[in-house]
Amino acid sequence: MKGHTFREYQKEHMARAVSMALPISVKQSVEICNYIRNKNVSSAKKMLQDVIEKKAAVPFKRYNFDLGHKTKIGPARYPEKASKEFIKLIDNVEANAQFKGLNTSNLVIAHASAHKAGKAWHFGRKSRRRMKRTNLEIVVEEKSKTESKAAKEAKK
Repeated sequence: MKGHTFREYQKEHMARAVSMALPISVKQSVEICNYIRNKNVSSAKKMLQDVIEKKAAVPFKRYNFDLGHKTKIGPARYPEKASKEFIKLIDNVEANAQFKGLNTSNLVIAHASAHKAGKAWHFGRKSRRRMKRTNLEIVVEEKSKTESKAAKEAKK
């Protein structure tokens, strides 16, 4: 994947949460993952809450065929149902981090991914259809403000 690298999972500094077979769109979930990756946990939750309230849109960079444009963003949507599931998952990973003894105010989303899950059938009167199912994974990492400043200076 271009633009993002994920080091291996370090148990001391990271916490993880996984949701399996959620009834949400895989494509919307991928775009939300790209939207919240490398953000602070509290700001990511605020961003997703704004999406649910239709105050802010999620920019769609990959799955954007035939999508309407939003002002100053470009192709974007308001994936409410998926955003609600992401907020639940972020709450879970925050609780996991707190249980591990990490400082929850310094948590940054180091890894967020969405994958297709096994699909169940919707049975109707004459035909049947596949249900949308998605697996989500979020890994947070404890980062202090001095570490992030040092990393920015090292890039210069």
